[in-house]
Amino acid sequence: MSGTDPARPGDPEPTAPRPPTSATGPEPRPMLPGGPEPRPMLPGGPEPRPTLPGGPDPRPVPDPGPDGFTVPDRYPAHRAADVLLADGGTVHLRPIRPSDGPELRRFHSRLSQRTRYYRYFSAYPRIPDRDLARFTTVDHHAREALVAELGEDLIAVGRYDRLDTAADDGVKARAEVAFVVEDAHQSRGIGSILLEHLAAAAREEGIEQFVAEVLPENGGMLRVFSDAGYQVDRSYADGVVHLVFDNAPTEASIRIARERESRTEAASISRLLTPRGVAVFGASTRVPGIGYTLLRSLRTGGYTGQIHPVHPRARTVQGLPAYRSVRDVPGPVDLAIVAVPAAGVPQIVEDCAAVGVHGLVIVSSGFAETGAPEGIDAQLEIVREARLRGMRIIGPNCLGIANTDPDVRLNATLAPQLPEPGRVGFFCQSGALGVALLAEAGRRGLGLSSFVSAGNRADVSGNDLLQYWQADPRTDVVLLYLETFGNPRKFARLARGISRDKPIVAVAARRSDTGPNERGVEALFAQSGVVRVDTVAELFDTGLLLARQPLPAGDRVAIVGNTAALGLVAAQAGESAGLRVARGYPLEVDTAAPGPELAAALRAANADPAVDAIVAVFVPPLVGTAAGYADVLVAEAGPKPVVAAFVAEGVGAIVDRPAPDGARDDAKAPSVPHYHSVEAAVAALGRVARYAAWRRTPAELPEQPGVPAVTVEPGELLSAYGIRVLPARTARGGAGTLAAAAELGYPVAVKIASAELRHRLDLGAVRLNLATPAEVSRAVAELAERFGPAEPLLVQPMALPGIACVVEVVEDPSFGPIVGFGLAGLHTELLGDRAWRAAPLTRVDAAELLRAPLAAPLLFGYGGGPVVDIGALTDLLVRVGQLADATPALHRLELNPVIVGASGVVALHASVELGTPEPRSDTGPRRM
Repeated sequence: MSGTDPARPGDPEPTAPRPPTSATGPEPRPMLPGGPEPRPMLPGGPEPRPTLPGGPDPRPVPDPGPDGFTVPDRYPAHRAADVLLADGGTVHLRPIRPSDGPELRRFHSRLSQRTRYYRYFSAYPRIPDRDLARFTTVDHHAREALVAELGEDLIAVGRYDRLDTAADDGVKARAEVAFVVEDAHQSRGIGSILLEHLAAAAREEGIEQFVAEVLPENGGMLRVFSDAGYQVDRSYADGVVHLVFDNAPTEASIRIARERESRTEAASISRLLTPRGVAVFGASTRVPGIGYTLLRSLRTGGYTGQIHPVHPRARTVQGLPAYRSVRDVPGPVDLAIVAVPAAGVPQIVEDCAAVGVHGLVIVSSGFAETGAPEGIDAQLEIVREARLRGMRIIGPNCLGIANTDPDVRLNATLAPQLPEPGRVGFFCQSGALGVALLAEAGRRGLGLSSFVSAGNRADVSGNDLLQYWQADPRTDVVLLYLETFGNPRKFARLARGISRDKPIVAVAARRSDTGPNERGVEALFAQSGVVRVDTVAELFDTGLLLARQPLPAGDRVAIVGNTAALGLVAAQAGESAGLRVARGYPLEVDTAAPGPELAAALRAANADPAVDAIVAVFVPPLVGTAAGYADVLVAEAGPKPVVAAFVAEGVGAIVDRPAPDGARDDAKAPSVPHYHSVEAAVAALGRVARYAAWRRTPAELPEQPGVPAVTVEPGELLSAYGIRVLPARTARGGAGTLAAAAELGYPVAVKIASAELRHRLDLGAVRLNLATPAEVSRAVAELAERFGPAEPLLVQPMALPGIACVVEVVEDPSFGPIVGFGLAGLHTELLGDRAWRAAPLTRVDAAELLRAPLAAPLLFGYGGGPVVDIGALTDLLVRVGQLADATPALHRLELNPVIVGASGVVALHASVELGTPEPRSDTGPRRM
């Protein structure tokens, strides 16, 4: 029997081959990267582990089973995950089960001799029964194994085994880690995914370091470790590379994982938008229903690939050969368009998986949008099956997708025409509104690079599209029509990075209340650079300007028009939009000679260093036409952005002339966006100016202080982040209050201790600046007379004079920790004058946050008041944001009041609520 052949029936079971000892080769290696499972056990019992520093396992291990192997006492289902690979395909990761034995053996038999040797340092042609039992039976604590599933097959296995270590305090607990990936699936990024998920599982179990041993010629596995972003100590002995590294996330490992996430999500969407062949399910031969319309859209749009109708009976549909099943289609099918009743979708998913389809656009309804349990379950099941088999799903209940690339020309939507090509990517969650939105984009002359309607967003979401458009050279601007957020923290992280290069405009209607969801949405948009609008009209107004004009360098505008009345309207609209009218404007040009005067005015505005943008407003002349104005405006458009409002029919077509193929040249705008009202034009310019200002601000987060992630004692938690709270003592009666005052030092404040009254100076519950024992005794008597002698009192040293503020943190169920700020007092509380930002905060975020409340001018000397220490207040907000981000056990924090004076800031009272750490999205290893 050769070294690569499996054992024949009747052959004795092989034992794991043992390599020569050090004189002739390496010692036997436990768990070496490069093969399926850790090295097999030798006959007779578990292989002894070397004793390494790190101390004994701190948790008890379940008793061995009857065959000597550890029986798991729990199955960590939370470690299961669907993941994207480097080529955009999907696999399912999960902890191994004892029932995986037969499939693990089949997996092992498919490995090449080279892969098995890299894994075991020997041929190891077949897994003996005893080794198989050990490989598949783990306790998920000291020993864990994760398998990667694709359809019915296991295609990769990774595991760690905790090492027996000596009891030596201060030495980290270690485990040996190893992976093996089937040859056909190597170089797809599975090894790096397994390492991320194994590291997360190990950290849960108190394991702080990984060790590994790799043959020098196994370059692929060495790269998995070296490219992961960990600080790896490497040594060489006995012909083997020895690796040791901490498995805690590092700044580099997080950055690398997110860069890989971006590439994989972009690749998965690219596979859907650039299919070589498309199969259409549900196209009737006679009735022009949804399937018929989708097929017609593909054909009339000029799709450059192959179109294959799938029909159970017909031989042709719309003149194209039809097939009874996608399994019968010759040639590649990368994308399936599905418009059949919901009950027929699962079989289509199975058939598509059998022929290697990359993804499905499911236009069919009858799933989670119904709200019925059976619809929700059906949707979950088709997504689970699709991901398990390497496919992605857009929808269900969606409009479809489009790609205007001349090499693709994909119109897999219900819209009758492929959108005009342009530089804008458009994501629409709503299927019902999709056709109307595409029609409006066409009417406004907004060219698109690609369009996706996600419908129920069961799989592909706006976050996936953001990562695709970030990498897409054909997309300069992103428009989003959002109804809900799937993973808001991830959206905020992605948008914050993408908006630095490509503007994002999003419709997200504002709620009338100020509840948690609206607070989180406010914080998300304020920090991410996303231009938030309330209506579809505003979405296209802003998108047109961003797609066709350069960004303004500031907020100063020149207003040029042929009537003083419109110029005044524009100036008033500019003030509302946060723009400043440059000196010398509005400028009225002579209606008798529009060309020369307008051209001169535009040239002067473009040359004026005090002008950042130009607003052109015109009414029809009494004699002649407005076309002359439009021609000059387009001809003289220069390096500064221009918006135009022509109150005249037919002029927009002249001004809005797009460049060929929607090309954009940042040095000179190809066309001037035209608006039918002055207010709309100026409002769009104001939004873009605010976005440009955000983009000019630095984006770096401050360095996190070196403090524990969770501190159980609230006072220690606050002091660890440098948050100063004024000391206080609770007392009862005159003697106790006098003793507390003497301990703290005069002057002091004495107040009713209850949280409801300790701020209520207006109700007489607070006495300030008590400088002597006699004043304290008098205050105690007055408080007892007013509120009763049983009320406990609070004694504090006097803070320096200043303005009272409130800083708080709440854990939003969708957005995670968000930081709130406002000025203290009944009036601001009554009006809800509080602003919010998501943690952590940059110094720019903090500076904007403290300026956001309506009462914020009081901090800057409004009405002749004092100017407070803005730097100290900014620093406090940054520290609170750091604390909130790094402490998942923090449920709520309130600093009320915070007194900020001319030279410093201090909190008088702090309320901290700690509990079970809340799970936060967008943390941990990569998963879909």
